[in-house]
Amino acid sequence: MASEYKVLPFIASIGTQEGSQQAAAQLEGLIQSHAQAGWEYVRLESVETFVAGTPGCFGLGATPATVRSYSMVVFRK
Repeated sequence: MASEYKVLPFIASIGTQEGSQQAAAQLEGLIQSHAQAGWEYVRLESVETFVAGTPGCFGLGATPATVRSYSMVVFRK
């Protein structure tokens, strides 16, 4: 039987006085909640996307193209 995969975006939300421990706790909570539903954590992946710029009107308001990076949590069942 083939494995089933689920990929979810992950962005930790921490306060100014919090640090990596709070981010780790949020990731741990996500992993544990999906484990209870039968999903096995595989890894945290970084995905880069290219976002095209806009030409604006006669060049006014133009925006340059950018590359954005997202963290994705991969689960397997």
